[in-house]
Amino acid sequence: MRAAVRVHVCVRERSEVLRVKQIYHGSEDEEQAAVFEWAALMEHKYPCLHIMYHVPNGEKRDKATAAKLKRMGVKPGVCDIVLPAARGGYHGLYIEMKVGDNKPSPEQKDFMRALDIEGYFVTLAYGAAEAIRLIERYVKGEERI
Repeated sequence: MRAAVRVHVCVRERSEVLRVKQIYHGSEDEEQAAVFEWAALMEHKYPCLHIMYHVPNGEKRDKATAAKLKRMGVKPGVCDIVLPAARGGYHGLYIEMKVGDNKPSPEQKDFMRALDIEGYFVTLAYGAAEAIRLIERYVKGEERI
């Protein structure tokens, strides 16, 4: 993990701090894990977070496993985080996570455009803190067509 810049995410209910979680700006995997830790804490406030999931598309695999998964429907470019909950005129939320100077691949850009055309809210998030802000705005209905 790189040198960490700490972002404190405070989960509050009735002015009481339930838990403080430090999110480190590290690998994409670590950032996604932090998003899902936050979501687990916030399910009481936003029940739809219970159905949010990660698509494990970008993992390194041996050739046989990669071929099998391709036959089973794994596609390049699919976004990392999916929240299949309709809000603000959108069918659901898709987030492509990135860290550092990483940019979306051409396949990711194509997939994101296709989702946008189909009526989904699709976005990039650089790190857990940004992803959390976007998810929270989405579930509150603050993102609209």
